[in-house]
Amino acid sequence: MASKKSEPKNESISEAFHQLLEKGFSEEAVINIITNTLKAACKRRYGTAENCIVKISEDFKDVSVFQRKVIVDGVYDPNTEIEIDEAKELNPDSELGLEIDIPINLSEFDRSAVQTGKQTAHQSFTEIQKDSLYAEYKMKIGETIIGYYQRERKDTIYVDLGKVEGVLPPRNQLKTERYEKNDRIKALIVDVKKSSSGLQIILSRTDPDFVRSLLEVEVPELYDKTVEIFKVVREPGYRTKVAVFSKREDIDPVGSCVGLKGGRIKGVITELGNEKIDVLKYDPDPRVFIKNALSPAEVSAVYIRDEGKRQALAVVPENQFSLAIGKQGLNVRLANRLCDWNIDVKTEEECSAEELDELVAESRKAVQELFNDDYDEITTIQELPGVDENVAAILKENNIVDIEDFMAASENGELANIQGLTEENIATLLALIESSVEFIEEEEAESDVDSSDAVDSDDNSEEVYECPECGAAITIDMTTCPNCGVGLSFEEEE
Repeated sequence: MASKKSEPKNESISEAFHQLLEKGFSEEAVINIITNTLKAACKRRYGTAENCIVKISEDFKDVSVFQRKVIVDGVYDPNTEIEIDEAKELNPDSELGLEIDIPINLSEFDRSAVQTGKQTAHQSFTEIQKDSLYAEYKMKIGETIIGYYQRERKDTIYVDLGKVEGVLPPRNQLKTERYEKNDRIKALIVDVKKSSSGLQIILSRTDPDFVRSLLEVEVPELYDKTVEIFKVVREPGYRTKVAVFSKREDIDPVGSCVGLKGGRIKGVITELGNEKIDVLKYDPDPRVFIKNALSPAEVSAVYIRDEGKRQALAVVPENQFSLAIGKQGLNVRLANRLCDWNIDVKTEEECSAEELDELVAESRKAVQELFNDDYDEITTIQELPGVDENVAAILKENNIVDIEDFMAASENGELANIQGLTEENIATLLALIESSVEFIEEEEAESDVDSSDAVDSDDNSEEVYECPECGAAITIDMTTCPNCGVGLSFEEEE
């Protein structure tokens, strides 16, 4: 009778099992939920769940619960022990000291045990859903997401993202922006955290990568890697500088990002609340890069003061000084962060002729250290001026030492498979090779050698003359004609 009474409960558990599988829960997760639920109910009913055994058939159609008891002669704890005589009634092979699994009649569970099981099941579902969402949004860190303004508390904005709630802390908000109920908010996912109240998706509208992400949506060339972003620096709400480059000479990276009549960049500027954005070209030569980074100001010249300390001087016309510095030094400060150089800005009038001459001399010396003029002697990656030693080491570990090997691997697409080597590393190295190494085609070199040999041959060949009597061929060292025997005399022309 006991087994028959428990069948309906077991059948309902089996049905619930299959319903959970149909909802997308994994088999392992469902097994854990059912096991924990039944053990919690057993603990409530018997005071312990340590000897509770849950068995689920391979086809998941049968779910059984047992109490594992020790066979004794004289029971002290009926929840964990069973008399030898009673055990033999269940299994004739029972012996003292052995264990036996006794079926539990689930229909005998009281209301409190059932309620405890339900609460445990609910908590398990909540944890599984939280873990699933955590894994989903953890993969989305660095991506933009769209939500809607929900409420604000202690200057923190809470954003409805559908399945979860986003949090926009004060430090991640643009100071110039204000929101109303249900206003659309686009932001970058910067972190995902678990809390007692649920999952928190930390958002940001001030992160430089937010600008990067917006540009990648607006500019197809960034998506297909025809144009790449070297670095983004930002003073949120005021100004952003973006350095871009392209591996293809026929592509204008700045023009691609700005678009026709500024069509592409306008969308990004609008999203950022009319924040100013300077898109400029990256260059491996620090003088050129610094000059570009100080845009929109026009720079007359850039001098390298100390290459080791990365100090440079930018000289600008008097009418460009305020523009180069920017309001409260914002423009030059962003240029410093973009180039990773300490840039001092002076006007042409502030620099005396003697100081400029000295700076020119120092700059030439520093540039020679950065970019060795003896290009023809450079054959390996390690010899390149200003090369990143870590990048050279990674290439060496992958048997790429010579520049020619690197160029061949780049053309064949093999560099993308090298672990630890980023696209930024590759682009920087390609630009450095282009500015430091001159490649000479073998055919041209051979033709040069052949032509020089021909000239040398002509120069060393003996001059031939004709005999004035018979017209036979004679040379300057002959005294008589070998044909007619007439005497010969050669006189130098005045």
